[in-house]
Amino acid sequence: MQFPAEQIANIQRVVPEIALCFFGVLIMMVDPFVGATRKRSLGWLGFIGALAALGCVRVAAWNPGPAYSDLMRVDAFSIFVHVIVIGAAALAILGSMQYLDDENLQRGEYYALVLFATAGMGILAGANELVTAFVGLEMSSISTYVLAGFRKRAIQSNEASLKYFILGSFATAFFLYGIAMVYGATGTTRIDLVQTALKGLANSPALAILGLGLIFVGLGFKVVAAPFQIYAPDVYEGAPTPVTALLASAPKAATFALMLRIFYVSFGSASSVWFWAVWISAVLTMSIGNLAALVQTNVKRMLAYSSVAHAGYILVAFAATTVVGVAAVLFYLAAYALMKVGAFLVLAHLGQTGEKRLEIQDYAGLGQKQPVLAACFSLFLLSLLGLPATGGFLGKFFAFQAALDSRIVWLVVIAAINSVVGAYYYLRVIVAMYFWEPSKEYTPTKVAPALVVALIVAAAGTIYLGLFPARVLLLAKSAADSLSLR
Repeated sequence: MQFPAEQIANIQRVVPEIALCFFGVLIMMVDPFVGATRKRSLGWLGFIGALAALGCVRVAAWNPGPAYSDLMRVDAFSIFVHVIVIGAAALAILGSMQYLDDENLQRGEYYALVLFATAGMGILAGANELVTAFVGLEMSSISTYVLAGFRKRAIQSNEASLKYFILGSFATAFFLYGIAMVYGATGTTRIDLVQTALKGLANSPALAILGLGLIFVGLGFKVVAAPFQIYAPDVYEGAPTPVTALLASAPKAATFALMLRIFYVSFGSASSVWFWAVWISAVLTMSIGNLAALVQTNVKRMLAYSSVAHAGYILVAFAATTVVGVAAVLFYLAAYALMKVGAFLVLAHLGQTGEKRLEIQDYAGLGQKQPVLAACFSLFLLSLLGLPATGGFLGKFFAFQAALDSRIVWLVVIAAINSVVGAYYYLRVIVAMYFWEPSKEYTPTKVAPALVVALIVAAAGTIYLGLFPARVLLLAKSAADSLSLR
């Protein structure tokens, strides 16, 4: 039996998602036959699945183009985002193995859910049709709802899962209503055809603009943009810390990718309408995130508010409404994923069993007791702060530069002030690690080899993007060009 060339091409262009789902199903099939003492091997199988999916991204890149009647599209843009989300998932899996052992939560379904969630994010990255994007969004969301509540015996984890599910369902409803209104105004749900329909009109129909507003509400929830961020601190704090590492990075990258396609491609001709919504949201997101983080004593909750603030910085580049702005968003997402995953994975180890050591004073003197781990944590915090020679610095620099090129001066001024405010709570943790008296109650524990690998990759990537950004920036620019903005 010979398959038509078009069918082969379709499969080739979604092969990363096929690989992720295949390994997810394989883990669930193998799980019942693996003894309780060997469950960690399923984590390595999940990691192999993530690496296989990264390899399949390369295969998909060999044959770019539309798939399945243009419902999905493989281009440099989707390839770039695929690498970010799959890479973040692979690091999260590595950082989960010892954590799950310590918490007595080693289960095959954990790794399967991570892979299924990542497959949904991959669909978001390449979706060229709104209902297809909805399928990817739900595939990712449902998996992460379960992961957030994986510490079933912890009240905070159950609360996190419930809040995430209830508020996520509301956000999904807004997104669906928005799709329906866009379809009613344009007669199509394909992102490129919506663009064609709107460009033929002198003014964008009010129904289409209302639909875009509802879509912004639904997706703003996923990227924790204000005023839709209210759930994030509780969910990020209550979820298992490796899950928080995943939640704070990969879904944000995939959802921002979808937002870029919808806002820049479908509604590029209406940028004067949505620009102010993004501008206001960026100011609120940065300010709320940083000001709330200032008063936190729980490091995990502080980093949760930090994630909110960084969504605001990304929106600064988003508001530029240029190809350079898109490239800046993509570069920032790559740098952000590395430093945020790294920071939360360090926290997963330092929190110890039951996540009982998450207060700032718990890390007093860490620089003396575990100098290498303290150095890694400091690197990630300094990158989040935006210190030169780190990926976080150049991420902010390119984001602010894109906004300045578009003459959005006041937004950059507000972002710069927020960056200075944010320096306080990052430096406070570093001061505690190196200048406070060591905590007598803290007993250092050995760092698992899998976590060591994850931290080395995250730290090396953070430094690489800070010192040698040209290659990744060129790929981000090519990805932005592939959107074919008109």
